[in-house]
Order: sequence, then structure tokens, then C-alpha cells
Amino acid sequence: MHVVISGSSGLIGGALAVSLLADGHRVTRLVRREPQARADGSVEARWDPRAETVGVDPAVLDGADAVVGLAGAGVGDRRWTAAYKNEIRESRVRGTGALAEAIRGCEKPPQVFVSGSAVGYYGETGQAVVDESGRPGRDFLAGVCQEWEAAADGARAAGTRVVTTRFGIVVSGAGGAMGRLLPLARAGLGGRLGDGRQYWSYISLPDAVRALRHLIDTESVSGPVNMTTPHPATNRDITAAIGRALHRPTVLPVPAFALRLVLGEFADGILMSQRVVPGCLLDSGFTFEHPTFEAALGSAVH
Repeated sequence: MHVVISGSSGLIGGALAVSLLADGHRVTRLVRREPQARADGSVEARWDPRAETVGVDPAVLDGADAVVGLAGAGVGDRRWTAAYKNEIRESRVRGTGALAEAIRGCEKPPQVFVSGSAVGYYGETGQAVVDESGRPGRDFLAGVCQEWEAAADGARAAGTRVVTTRFGIVVSGAGGAMGRLLPLARAGLGGRLGDGRQYWSYISLPDAVRALRHLIDTESVSGPVNMTTPHPATNRDITAAIGRALHRPTVLPVPAFALRLVLGEFADGILMSQRVVPGCLLDSGFTFEHPTFEAALGSAVH
């Protein structure tokens, strides 16, 4: 296959590129700088996800088997000022819109566009179990996810199958939310966050890559897909599992007010309960190598 990836320098996109290349597939990485030769066999092509006119040359995508859009400013990288919230939204919505527009301009459009999204789409779900039929939330991240997915839908006009991947926390020591939490836990600062009763939905990095490849290959799947395991867990249980795996104490909780003081509005996303399950992945025959948090954590800290 020929797969074009935006966000290939990120945690998920980078792992996906490595997996595809290892199996002999062609990978084109969209980059915002001048393209360079790569030793791994992939090819770089320049794009400007915020261009007012053409953000991506359709020729780069023409004839590709799949386009995977995973670019976007890190939600937890900075404090949420008004300017950075705009950065979070624009980097996703405009970048995805640029890819959809380029797909519509192809003579031979890609067969599938797999676009990123997040379980933030659902907002606060409390104790309720939510699959892809769940209603959208009303907070900032839920609004971003709705705009993000709507931008990807523009590719349908070209006859391209569109899949929007609603990611939970990706369990990896190499980056993402868990990549920040694990060093704190190793230092003995891994107590529960808030009251710890909030549900977190997660997926191991290897399963995330396998699921993306499953979605590329499975022609019957389109629309939203929850990228989470079938077993969401509370922050209290996740904290305890990390402590056991790392042989570190997890007795000192971080109060909600302290999180808000340090992180601002982003803290609400950490304290929010999202009990999200992967109805579509399971229905389409996908099987998880790491279905529980303990298994997912083991893949990250082995």
C-alpha cells in the first residue's frame, strides 16, 4: 500500500509509519518544513495545514491507498490561554480540512481517509457506558472534536471512505499523557487525581497502531470509531496499577483544586469521567492484544 500520514512525528503517527514500513508498504510523511531524504525509506512531502489557499498539493495524495490525519497541537502541552485554545482548534480543523480538500482535488482519490479525533467528543459521561452512538458533550474539547470530524467529512464528496478515530489515552512511556504520568509515578508522585472515581478510557500504543491498520484494511467500516479498550478503568484503579507495576507508593492524592491551580482549564479534562467502549472495533472483528490497563501498561514499561 501507499499511505500518506500527517502527524508522523507524533507518538501515534510515528509508530504507524514504522509499522507500515516494516511490512514493506510505502509511506509519505507530510511535513511543514523543507522535505528531506530519510534513511527509513519513507518519503517527505511539504504541506501547510493553515494555508488560505491550497494546503496540500492533491498530486501528493493522488492514487494513495490511504490518508491518515493525526496532526494537531498537543492538548496538554501548554496552559490553556485563549490563544492556545485557538491553536488546539485551528491545528486540527484547518489541517483536516486541507486534507479533505486535497482529496476532493485528486484524479484518483484515496480509498480511505482515517482522521483523528478523541473521546473528548462525548464530554462528561459519568458512570454511563458510552459507545459510538453517544451524544456529543458541550465543553471546549467536545466542540473541537465535532468541528474536527466535520472537516474530515468533506472527503466523502470524492467517494473516499471516511473514518474518524476517537482516541482515548494512549498508553506508552514514549509520550502522550501516560508518558508524562509514568516519570512522576517513578518518583513516588503518582497518587490519584481528584477523588479518583473518574473513568479513563485508554488503548496501548501497539493496539492503537494495529487498530489503525485494521481500519485502513476493513472496507465495511466508516464514521466514528472509539479507539479504546473494552475495559475503561477509574483513575483510582489506574493509579494503583501503575504503583504495583513500578513498585512505587501511590498514597498521596492530588486534590482537584491543586490540579486546576497548576493546569488551569485543562485540569477539567483530567478530572472528567469518560467510560467509553469500542463498539465499532469489536463489531468489525478487531481483537485487542492488551484489553486491560494492566496489559496495556505492561506493554509500555516492559
